[in-house]
Amino acid sequence: MDMPETLTAPDGVIEINGRLYMTDARGALVPLGTIKAQDKLIDETVRKIMGHAVALSEQIGRFKGHTFDDIGSMQALLEQEYGAKAGGAKGNVTLTTFDGTMRVVLKMADLIEFGPELQAAKKLVDECLNDWSADAGDELRMIVNRAFQVDKEGRINRAEIFMLLRAQIDDPRWKRAMDAVRDSIRVIGAKAYLTFHRRPSAEAAWESISIDLARA
Repeated sequence: MDMPETLTAPDGVIEINGRLYMTDARGALVPLGTIKAQDKLIDETVRKIMGHAVALSEQIGRFKGHTFDDIGSMQALLEQEYGAKAGGAKGNVTLTTFDGTMRVVLKMADLIEFGPELQAAKKLVDECLNDWSADAGDELRMIVNRAFQVDKEGRINRAEIFMLLRAQIDDPRWKRAMDAVRDSIRVIGAKAYLTFHRRPSAEAAWESISIDLARA
């Protein structure tokens, strides 16, 4: 028994024994002639955009890799040839052109997680808020609630936790709670971030070169 001849085109159209189909979201084959024109137009537009998006993502990935390689090679050359070291102790590097109009910044950010001490901190903070009653400002209560709220991925809100650490409160329980928060912080790695800046002259303000779609 001969198997049906199947051909799939880049536009999502499938040809089976000379007949054209498209696959719907449930995996069923739908004859091309029965699909609404607007659905075909949407499908075509998404595929066109995604083609550019995938190519751009791959290009950015290659660019990022080349940039790290270039910075690493330059650092090794400086250290080997001139005994000079570019970058700080944590790996942060700022590189500027001779005329001061272009700049590449490499920043290393700590990746942290919070240990079980955070739960002890939460209990002490709750005691403080309960005892302070109306004296505790609404703003502080909101920060506390947001700080210890776990998101869908089980992550604690780092920014709000650090806001608590900046609060100047004399209650001994609060201070013990903040000590517990500090003890709970574990550095589990680091992540590198690249930023790029330019300006028309060395006296002008820096302008960021965006490679982020949300900021472009």
